[in-house]
Amino acid sequence: MKKFLLVVSAVLITLGCKPVQAQKNGEDGPKNDKLESYQEKLAQIDKEGERMMQAYRELGMKQQLAPTEAGKQRLEQLMDSLQTLSNEQAAIVLKMAETNKQSKVPAKYISQVYYDLTYDQLKGILTPDAAYYNEPELKEAKAHLEALEKRAPGKMFHELTMADPDGKQHKLSEWAGKGNYVLVDFWASWCGPCRMEMPTVVAAYEKYHQKGFDVVGVSFDNKVDAWKAAIGQLKMPWHHISDLKGWECAASALYGVRSIPSNVLLDGTGKIVATDLRGEKLLTTLEKIYQ
Repeated sequence: MKKFLLVVSAVLITLGCKPVQAQKNGEDGPKNDKLESYQEKLAQIDKEGERMMQAYRELGMKQQLAPTEAGKQRLEQLMDSLQTLSNEQAAIVLKMAETNKQSKVPAKYISQVYYDLTYDQLKGILTPDAAYYNEPELKEAKAHLEALEKRAPGKMFHELTMADPDGKQHKLSEWAGKGNYVLVDFWASWCGPCRMEMPTVVAAYEKYHQKGFDVVGVSFDNKVDAWKAAIGQLKMPWHHISDLKGWECAASALYGVRSIPSNVLLDGTGKIVATDLRGEKLLTTLEKIYQ
């Protein structure tokens, strides 16, 4: 599968809200104009997102057949616009949930954007006192919150014992808690979004490694040859470990990793200070640390 198709899949997950029919009097309490206003805004975002996605698909197909630099730049612009829409969508759903806990309607929207919310944001809206809390649509969102709690900022890192690409056993504690900031990066050679994210991690490593920043790649691969090949292809000069168990990787249970790419940033004591730092967010976080 080509990279642009993998990117499209990722965006479809984050930009997946569908319009929900406005509540009727007596179905979910009195008519709520503010709630309906949120729904209308989300419907508009969804419509605009689908328009952009169609343009992205069409241009992506053209780029496969006859790639151009202008086409590449346009794809990047469309992706940036889609990400902006995704962020706007998540912000609206968050506000809707915070101000309408007496309604069941937010459940349908939360179920579509929970991956875009932080641990604190999700914990703040998934409270038992909310009317939507027990709606079946929120099963996955609750599971995601439980996963996030395992790597919530403030907690100490969980030990991992895995082999490097040459088969030598290592513990995460060889690098974590030794006085330097360490990014524990969860990825796999077969993960398209992981591979697309890697140039940013490489840039961060090259810029801050001499100042003490380190990276430990924890692979969710299950084939050692593919894992080794990807390390070379993506020019990843840091530490690498894996138990080669795919989604049964020990890190999945210990850190609540239910999707990749994912990561945790540890401070010098081994305490988790940030999670899921992607793209510019990783670079700006490190800039503040090493300024």
